[in-house]
Amino acid sequence: MSQLIQHVSDTAFMVAGFRAEETDRPDALFRDPLAAKLAGDHGANILKTVPKSFAGAWSVIIRTIIIDDYIREAVAGGVDTVLNLGAGLDTRPYRLDLPNTLRWIEVDYPNVIALKATRLADDKPRCKLERVSLDLTHAARQKFLANTSAKANKILVLTEGVIPYLTESDVAELADDLRALKNCRYWIVDYFSPEALRFGEKMRTSFMRNAPFKFTPSDWFGFFTKRGWRPEQVRYISEEAERLKRPFPASLWTKIRFLLTIPFMSKQRREQMRRYAAYVLLTPS
Repeated sequence: MSQLIQHVSDTAFMVAGFRAEETDRPDALFRDPLAAKLAGDHGANILKTVPKSFAGAWSVIIRTIIIDDYIREAVAGGVDTVLNLGAGLDTRPYRLDLPNTLRWIEVDYPNVIALKATRLADDKPRCKLERVSLDLTHAARQKFLANTSAKANKILVLTEGVIPYLTESDVAELADDLRALKNCRYWIVDYFSPEALRFGEKMRTSFMRNAPFKFTPSDWFGFFTKRGWRPEQVRYISEEAERLKRPFPASLWTKIRFLLTIPFMSKQRREQMRRYAAYVLLTPS
């Protein structure tokens, strides 16, 4: 199979493609009218290589709703700056109902920032949008974060689909840097259980082997607790999907097999399956 995902930044085109597909659904959970423009032909071609059994499209849609809710709640609670690290092709500054006084800063690789600025040149964001070209693992990150904090009263940091691709040492350093910012109040982070990581590894390597997951701690919550962060909210993908009436799009055979095995599962095992993945709102402890 052709490997169209050659770099982590290519996954942004896949995510934008998923959001464009959702926008076209008659029962769409959200509308992202700029997603197709950003995904372009590259995103469309990547989607053609995604196996039908891959849960990525479904989880992207559910996680989008969760993160949208976190951001709305945080802004309503006084957050005046959103720092989107590894922003990819996200369009929240354009599609969410945000106050025009909100400062939104997108950070990503130079090629992503340049493409986004070009394709959205004729579109107007709803808040004060800034874009910064910066490698998150670069030493210049600390100076950038300090400058951002000095101009903010209450910061929410978003790292949607970013942390899994960093090493544990990179995540530890980022967690320490964010914890050191006195105005940083919230941090939105991806959570995957060890079982979810093992289950998804084979699937991802079939078409995403050039963008492997690197952050695989045995105790995810313990990792962040040691770095001075505690979970304010944890919203699991499967539970949110039930609430939104958007179940996992499994084949009929998979559904039948699952229903046949449920009676033989322990309560603990059923709970583990419900909590494979989540989006967590962290606060400094």
